[in-house]
Amino acid sequence: MDTKEHISTIVPAQISVGVVGLGLMGCSITTCLLMAGHPVVAIAPLPIDLETAEARIHEHLVQSFEQEICLEQPVFYLKNLMITEDYTRLKDTSLVVESTLEDITIKRQVYKNIENVVADHAIITSNTSAIPISLLQKEVRSPNRFFGLHWAEPAHTTRFLEIICGDTSDPKKAEWLYQLSHHWAKEPTLVRKDIRGFITNRLMYALYREAFYLVENGYASVDDVDRACRNDAGYWMTLVGCFRWMDLTGIPAYHAVMKDLLPTLHNGTEVPKLIDDIVKTG
Repeated sequence: MDTKEHISTIVPAQISVGVVGLGLMGCSITTCLLMAGHPVVAIAPLPIDLETAEARIHEHLVQSFEQEICLEQPVFYLKNLMITEDYTRLKDTSLVVESTLEDITIKRQVYKNIENVVADHAIITSNTSAIPISLLQKEVRSPNRFFGLHWAEPAHTTRFLEIICGDTSDPKKAEWLYQLSHHWAKEPTLVRKDIRGFITNRLMYALYREAFYLVENGYASVDDVDRACRNDAGYWMTLVGCFRWMDLTGIPAYHAVMKDLLPTLHNGTEVPKLIDDIVKTG
């Protein structure tokens, strides 16, 4: 059976999903899942989230309807939403998305609360963008069902999604997540081996590092670097990826340039002084 056939056998309305953490990302993730047809149990670890989450999700749905991103009025989707502080409400979920602060101590307690109530078959994921998935797997009892699920804000309108396997993640469960995410209007990427930063952060921080190097060493101004990015990569990167772009514009030319250019690129491991100074001075 090919991927399209696998996707067609998945019915989101039959898959209850939990979301833990209802800040900006948690609310937009919840909105995305509701628009896909899932029943959603949204856990608010912070009392303030109970006060703000439903209004924020409602506003996302209103704007999505007005912009024709979804077909139904908010009330159609909100009937499938439960917002609560009670983790036991997750007992019937098949998938849980953790979207809390990037603090392992906090996440450890959240995972314990989740694993105490969900079924053995339920998949647990983290929306972390910074912590290696293999490290987080050490905080759960059943690491084979644990994955990274890295979204982009706003999660209900962007097509980006990274699915990240840890050292002991079950590949079959990763494939199921990959298929399911197509129902969320995503073009997912599957990171088959865990690596810090995953795909996009590793690519982008290499760019950031070189940008700071050029500015700090007087080769160009901040405005010039931004202008160059916007008018070069900004021109093609929304249409094709880096490999497709090289293929379209001539791979031999890139091969020739790499021989001379790569040895001159910055490979420092320290935080750039410019950004360090900005943070320290506020």
